Amino acid sequence: MKETFYSNGKLLITGEYLVLDGAKAFALPTKMGQNLIIEEGSRKKIIWKSYDADGSIWFEDTLSFSDIVTGIAAENESVKTTLTTILHEAFKLNPDFILNSDGYIITTELGFPKSWGLGTSSTLINNIAQWLQIDAFTLLKNSFGGSGYDIACAQNDTPIVYQLKNGKPIIEKATFNPEFTQNLYFVYLNKKQSSKTAIAAYNMNKKNNLPRTIAINDVITSEVLNAATIQSFASAMQKHEAQMSSILETPTIKESLFPDFNGVIKSLGAWGGDFVMVISEDNPTPYFKLKGYETILRYDEMILF
Repeated sequence: MKETFYSNGKLLITGEYLVLDGAKAFALPTKMGQNLIIEEGSRKKIIWKSYDADGSIWFEDTLSFSDIVTGIAAENESVKTTLTTILHEAFKLNPDFILNSDGYIITTELGFPKSWGLGTSSTLINNIAQWLQIDAFTLLKNSFGGSGYDIACAQNDTPIVYQLKNGKPIIEKATFNPEFTQNLYFVYLNKKQSSKTAIAAYNMNKKNNLPRTIAINDVITSEVLNAATIQSFASAMQKHEAQMSSILETPTIKESLFPDFNGVIKSLGAWGGDFVMVISEDNPTPYFKLKGYETILRYDEMILF
């Protein structure tokens, strides 16, 4: 018997980093996600294969039930040790999948290139949680850590506003389909960022007046959601960039890479890598291709709506 589970990828539009401290974050699920396919196996082992979007295998190994039950102390963090840790935490939440099985053949299939940073880990964690009927937010907290907005995107097919209140996720479905989405593009910078490293840097840099900073972020998030024109949307995004630039003590991506661009550029997620959102009256593809950036997607190509 074969079971298949699916989760959406994600892009965080506002509230990056600050979402960890209770700020409201606006996030969009992507059209591309990840499948998890479960088949029966044997010998108290899991034969695991992970396919990238182009059909190539990016990870392949065998995991023993005994390692999943005990958890392995990771001297060097590898895909195998990370995967074993996630499954170990899942076992603690629902041991039946190990206790009542002879083994598994498990396949994952990405709908986006792994390097894009659209949620290889979050889609996997949500898929495992669906399979084992456990809480995905708890599994994330016990394994990877993070705010959980990416899990919320994995589970929702509409734009969301996400917030942590007393450590608990609050998810509101949002309406966001203005006409100016035709002027929104996503450009891949091809510099994969580590979420863990970026969060550590944020924690070092966040200022003492965090409540005020969060209040400003929440106002900006509301402005973004309610923007009726491309001008008001662009203005809110610029304010957000300036605020985060100040907190992170880092120049904005436009200042550092694209100072001559005629439009607004907003960093998404971990600053400096993965995708940026581009707001432009004209198609910006020729500009970015000239600069060596080949992956430019329209809003309607990227976002689930």
